[in-house]
This record gives sequence, structure tokens and C-alpha cells, in this order.
Amino acid sequence: MASILIIDDSPTETFRFKEILSKHGFSTIEATNGADGVTLAKTEQPDLILMDVVMPGVNGFQATRQITRAPETKHIPVVIVSTKDQATDRLWGKRQGAKDYLVKPVDETKLIETINSYLHVK
Repeated sequence: MASILIIDDSPTETFRFKEILSKHGFSTIEATNGADGVTLAKTEQPDLILMDVVMPGVNGFQATRQITRAPETKHIPVVIVSTKDQATDRLWGKRQGAKDYLVKPVDETKLIETINSYLHVK
């Protein structure tokens, strides 16, 4: 069972992601901010990370950069899932090391397809 780290400060979004992911056979780990997410990525070594952008303290772009550049976590694919839908946000997210960028509210089928595409790359 693949484990997915959800880094999102919204309990509602986290709950929705957990529902979708468990239905599709994934285990989940949660962090409510970027700093905790970076720490959990290092200690838990999830198979993939779903990253929100707008969070207090360390935002999703900063956390993505830290995770994708650290030797112990750079192999973990990060998929940004955000309400920010500008082309510049997508470009900036990819420049920080994100593999993909999905916009909330995310379509369940698209989310699972995206996750599976990166898990099968391993």
C-alpha cells in the first residue's frame, strides 16, 4: 500500500483527500503546515506528497523546494494541489520541483490518475 503525505492547513480538504485516497487503497499521513510537512517527509518517506500552497509559516512553494532539494527526500514526487490557478503559480510550482500541479476543487479521477502516474514511474 502506497503512503501519501497530505500537507494542507484545511481540515476539510485534508478529510476529502483522506476519503478519496483510502477508497483507492492508499494510506495517508497528514501535516497541517509546510514545516511539519518537510519534517514528516524526511522521517516517514512517503511514496508521494500532495502539497497545498497557501499555508501559514512555510508555504507550499517553500516546502516543495526544501523537499525536492534535500538528498533524503528529493526522490519523492510532489504534486501541488492549490486554489491558485494562475499560469505563473503553475510555473513557479514546477520550478520549485513539483512534478504536477492540480487545482482545487480537484476531480477525484484526475487526482488518482495523477498519483498513479508518478507511483508507477518508480
